[in-house]
Amino acid sequence: MVLQVRGVVLPEREERSFWIDGDRLRTEPVRGAELVVDGGWLLPGLVDAHTHPGTEDRAVPFGDQVLRRHLVAHRDAGVLLVRTPGSAARIPGWVDEDPELPRVRSAGRWLATPGRFFPGFGRDVDEADLARAAVEEAQASSGWCKVVADWRFDQPALPLEVLRAVVTAVHAVGGKVAAHCQTADGCRNAVEAGVDSLEHGMHLDPGLLDLMAAQGTALVPTLSVFGAGADRMRAAEPSARRDWWLAGWAGMLPTVRAAHEAGVTLLAGTDSFPCGTVGSEVEWLVRAGLPAEIALGAASWAARDWLGLPGLVEGAPADLVAYDADPTLDPSVLAHPSRIILRGRIIA
Repeated sequence: MVLQVRGVVLPEREERSFWIDGDRLRTEPVRGAELVVDGGWLLPGLVDAHTHPGTEDRAVPFGDQVLRRHLVAHRDAGVLLVRTPGSAARIPGWVDEDPELPRVRSAGRWLATPGRFFPGFGRDVDEADLARAAVEEAQASSGWCKVVADWRFDQPALPLEVLRAVVTAVHAVGGKVAAHCQTADGCRNAVEAGVDSLEHGMHLDPGLLDLMAAQGTALVPTLSVFGAGADRMRAAEPSARRDWWLAGWAGMLPTVRAAHEAGVTLLAGTDSFPCGTVGSEVEWLVRAGLPAEIALGAASWAARDWLGLPGLVEGAPADLVAYDADPTLDPSVLAHPSRIILRGRIIA
């Protein structure tokens, strides 16, 4: 059965009709199609560019049942594409074969050198073997790998020359590198090494933003998870770590705004549970000073394009979410999709 949808397409703000034939969008009318969306606003599916489905607790092993539950939660919220920058285990192949689950761009296991992650939770590797391991994870996943470039505020970040070797090796096989960074040195080393995405970016020096824009390093600030912990950290006993964290948080929103003004690609990622809450990250991006349409694009069409998928155009995958109200006027609308279509199938 051919389906028809009609509404105002974002970001173009043009009223259009699409016909869904199988798992593709078509612009040529099909007689007798079933009209399943008639009015409202159409987006090419939401995107969470930083999520870790499959495990919620370091004490519980990565599992298929939890992975499916997390991905279904994303899907039911209209998140039809996710990027997993690191996980406790590689995302299994059945995920890509299941038409009822969101599309996944995975980065294999977290790559952690000694002292820079939870022991045994990712793939523990010495600095000398990191480039080789990064290539292995990128080739075993969706072309991405994830390196923990720093960890504790009072310990050294991963050396610049090590990160450069990782980026060179992974780029040589057509892959991309995501880097966890929360210290000034970690951020600087990752940017100067030429990583493809900077995850979190706490304590990121705004002086690096022009270089990020020029070389195409995206920033995934995960503001919502930091914002959720801010009051708890303020209430904590005074300590060097507390002061460091609060200083970093105080600079994150202004840095995100400056990153946008510098032309850095910004992407929405939650890094938290429950899954399916990327709308809250859009709200945080707006709070940081991004125009509403840019913030929404960071969780939809711009993020899809960055991950290699088109928006709502002829021949594109039939992934879309419809809303009764304009989400650029009120991001809270994102929590209430009126229709979700994934791979040409009506989900809700």
